Amino acid sequence: MSQLKLACLALLFELSAGLQLLVSRSQSDLLFVSFLLTHLLASAVLASLVLLSLHGRVPGSRRRTWLFIFSLSGFIPVLGMVGVLLGLVCLPLLPAPGSRSRFHSLSLPALDPHEYQQTGAFRQAGLGQFLRNDRAPVEQRLRALVGLQNAPARFSSPLLRDLLSASSEDLRLLAYGMLETREKRLNTEIHTWRLAWQDAGSETARRAAARRLSALYWETIYQELAQGDLRRHAAEESLRFLEASLEDADASLHLRHGRLLHELGRNEAAEAAYRRAIELGLPAPRVNPYLAELAFLRRDFAEVRRLLMSLREYPDQRRLEPVLRFWSEA
Repeated sequence: MSQLKLACLALLFELSAGLQLLVSRSQSDLLFVSFLLTHLLASAVLASLVLLSLHGRVPGSRRRTWLFIFSLSGFIPVLGMVGVLLGLVCLPLLPAPGSRSRFHSLSLPALDPHEYQQTGAFRQAGLGQFLRNDRAPVEQRLRALVGLQNAPARFSSPLLRDLLSASSEDLRLLAYGMLETREKRLNTEIHTWRLAWQDAGSETARRAAARRLSALYWETIYQELAQGDLRRHAAEESLRFLEASLEDADASLHLRHGRLLHELGRNEAAEAAYRRAIELGLPAPRVNPYLAELAFLRRDFAEVRRLLMSLREYPDQRRLEPVLRFWSEA
């Protein structure tokens, strides 16, 4: 039955109920029952009309909606039906309800085996977040952790140290074993070169051994294998061997000299070493961030801004872009 026919039928029943009261002069119970049944029948037809007009707009149960419209029209004889009819008239003017976005549970994607076969290691992008995700399968996290051994030490060592507190015991043991292997390898090499430094037969060989020892001690700091007092001891030893073999013309050695002095809190000497590295031709982007850090420690914020803004002249500063953006807006 069409909506127009239902509307006419509802109006016909409602008018019939009203005419019974207007035309009849008796006040018998039978007249009241007849009026009530006719009015309720009109309300039922009207509720069916509303339900048909709503189509997919009904958010809940269709039965509850029908009962609500029937009650509204049935228990409020005149105003209820008028309100329902006005609602039907205004319904096309309302915007259609948007489709609800529903969340779906998706399984974690498997790591790309082709990437592993080609390079021997998984890609580093997102690897840290994946390894820290306790909801990820432990087997896949173990595979990713094994692939981490080919990643640069500066990236992988802090991540391995974070995994020492992982919820999975297998991950903790594997991360500890990888860190211990790296530390033992460096300590073995340090021990070998210390013997070579002690047994050097010439000043040239002694200086070469000292330079290598400085680099190895610095590597324990760079890879964050040395922590606490051991880190300070490594910095002191690296500085001692570096100063014994420092060549004035080597800009990279002066940069490491400055970083070691910086690590030990000797800021004025560190700044002099940094500036000497620039004088010897080291590019400013490699030195200015450390000079800016020293300027920040002495609260010279104008110098910090000047040093960092000078890096805008050089391309490929993606890693420093958040810092540059902050100081450009500060």
